Amino acid sequence: TKTISKCYVQVTGMTCASCVANIERNLRREDGIHSILVALMAGKAEVRYNPAVIHPSAIAELIRELGFGATVMENCAEGDGVLELVVRGMTCASCVHKIESTLMKTNGVLYCSVALATNKAHIKYDPEAIGPRDVIQVIKDLGFTTSLVKKDRSASHLDHKQEIRQWKRSFVVSLVFCIPVMGLMIYMMVMESQLSDAHAHHNMSSEEMEALHSSMVLEYQLLPGLSVMNFLSFLLCVPVQVFGGWHFYIQASRALRHNTANMDVLVVLATSIAFLYSFVILLVAMAERAKVNPVTFFDTPPMLFVFISLGRWLEHVAKGKTSEALARLISLQATEATIVTLGPDNVLLSEEQVDVELVQRGDIVKVVPGGKFPVDGRVIEGHSMVDESLITGEAMPVTKKPGNTVIAGSINQNGSLLISATHVGADTTLSQIVKLVEEAQTSKAPIQQFADKLSGYFVPFIVAVSVVTLFAWIIIGFVDFEIVEKYFLGYNKSLSPAEVILRFAFQASITVLCIACPCSLGLA
Repeated sequence: TKTISKCYVQVTGMTCASCVANIERNLRREDGIHSILVALMAGKAEVRYNPAVIHPSAIAELIRELGFGATVMENCAEGDGVLELVVRGMTCASCVHKIESTLMKTNGVLYCSVALATNKAHIKYDPEAIGPRDVIQVIKDLGFTTSLVKKDRSASHLDHKQEIRQWKRSFVVSLVFCIPVMGLMIYMMVMESQLSDAHAHHNMSSEEMEALHSSMVLEYQLLPGLSVMNFLSFLLCVPVQVFGGWHFYIQASRALRHNTANMDVLVVLATSIAFLYSFVILLVAMAERAKVNPVTFFDTPPMLFVFISLGRWLEHVAKGKTSEALARLISLQATEATIVTLGPDNVLLSEEQVDVELVQRGDIVKVVPGGKFPVDGRVIEGHSMVDESLITGEAMPVTKKPGNTVIAGSINQNGSLLISATHVGADTTLSQIVKLVEEAQTSKAPIQQFADKLSGYFVPFIVAVSVVTLFAWIIIGFVDFEIVEKYFLGYNKSLSPAEVILRFAFQASITVLCIACPCSLGLA
């Protein structure tokens, strides 16, 4: 008996079914090649060959000569079938042992593990030698009832509706409060520039300047130390911090629990510190009944939250769009198949309805007019027109006669067909398309991976820099107080130098944090 080995070749450059037919036709003629099966979407050829006559590298070379790229795949485990079953009627460990030992003795079963607690069996098998129905039959013969683990066919895990809703809400809340904050900020800037112009033209003393300053509407003090501007900014900032930033806080706390620092941590850190610092500074100013209004950072959180929640919202909308397409694709898959047994001269002996996951390679499947093709296969009997528009985009029905290939998910129109299954389960064209789209969704763009990696270093780096700033100014202040006096204008003369230094140092370090945080926008 000649030994038959199996290898898988990765084939690139195939564009349509005629490429597949071309490769299959040419390689079948070669010496030592027993059979070849090419999957277009997976870009993979499964070749059974006689190792005494030909080697996998020679097979790849033959495919290359036809004008395609071909490399031999090392891990051949890809071709193993995997079966998840629910087994009922097991009572103790000896039942488990009985099932496992019987299955392992069965030709074609590569691996088997049965869990008594969950009633589940996990089986790996060689689709060439045995199929899921045979495995189920073996277990049934032992006296247990068994069925397939039902797969969730609805693409519910692909639904982004909830995330879209939550980020939209977060964005709208932030935006509503951000616009007035920006308005106030712009107004202040304009007034400041007018003041400095006036200051330049009339050489006023700084006392007159301060008098002019406090006469501005927004600088008017409601309470000593609390200006209209700061009060309004505070009122507008609170709802954003709570409602707009809610999801950021949740995600940041999760990240910190796992000892990682991501974008959310940075956003939360900067906004919280800006908010708390501004709040504390206001309280201190009110307690001291300060004449000069303190510099606050209430404008930072709303603006940051607006930009970032807008980004997140758009991202989920885009994801939702692809998911919709994917859900539609998944719904194209047939759920059941009619398997027939043929006698001599293709006489129908019997037919049975089975779950589509139980169809094995080489099974004869009957597809009635109006029915969906459950698996990829080759027509062996019958003539019909088939609507393949959902896979190929071809609007006109395609004629199918014996020898033609059919695609799972396409619709049979007028004649009854008998097909021989070539690709089943996860190998069908439709499953491969679904898999590709799912992978495209879950994989990150290279730039995004880079950004994530960067923010892992970025967050600790920024925190370190702001801490360094804090200590640097404290040291400078205590060494040479004049420098601090030069930069820290309008501080309360009644304060002790130590207090002034500390306050200035904190202000500087928080400025570093708040300015570095929008850099997360750059990353985003």
